[in-house]
Amino acid sequence: MQFSPCKGGDFCTQDGTHCQGCGRSHEEIAETRMLMQRVAKYAVDMDYENIEEFTPFVGEKAGKIARKLQDDQAGGGIGIGMPIK
Repeated sequence: MQFSPCKGGDFCTQDGTHCQGCGRSHEEIAETRMLMQRVAKYAVDMDYENIEEFTPFVGEKAGKIARKLQDDQAGGGIGIGMPIK
């Protein structure tokens, strides 16, 4: 499945099971929104002055972890993080 970010404004719809603007389920949108709120609240609770550095760091690290999890689920790799082709 390909992630599709919300376009916002008039593109977003609340009826049915999926947004007509981005195609994601309303459940996925709500869960993503909650995740973003948790990350933002953490940054505020930690009183980070450089939030603009923290959020890309979290995104990059989460992406690397997610790719590793995908590789592990697919059975790739030989134990040292290199997929077998």
